[in-house]
Amino acid sequence: MTDSALTPGKPHLDPTMQAEPTTPNDHLRDLYTRIVDAKAGFDVMVDKAEPEFRDVATSFRDMHARHAEQIARLLHGHVDADGSLMGTVNKAMVSIRALFDEIDEDVMDQVRNGEEQVLSAFREAEANSAAPHEAQLIAMRAELEDLLQRTAHLD
Repeated sequence: MTDSALTPGKPHLDPTMQAEPTTPNDHLRDLYTRIVDAKAGFDVMVDKAEPEFRDVATSFRDMHARHAEQIARLLHGHVDADGSLMGTVNKAMVSIRALFDEIDEDVMDQVRNGEEQVLSAFREAEANSAAPHEAQLIAMRAELEDLLQRTAHLD
């Protein structure tokens, strides 16, 4: 055992565990990663979508691209542009679904579930951001909520 594990008040940290966001920038980076991961799924969805659904998928993809750029600016470019493993999973899931089923309005339940994760990350970043950043984050979240509302009729 290491000395830090024996020192009262100093927890033994497992280096393989990912730390929870603790600073405003950590929350922004987490939000950025979730947005980039969501966009990755929409990149594939736009290519594989049925014509009547392509505009919806494109709207989500383009909005996420804009939001990722805005958050990257807030972080002064200190971001991982590739997102996380979840982005790869999102791409794979859309590709696999396209093999067996159409990518159309039937995917909206999955889209809404994924976007709830993004909304949660927005709220967390807003709660931990300074005033100028908070206002920008609220505006971006409102744009996402508006798009979800405008597509609520699709299932």
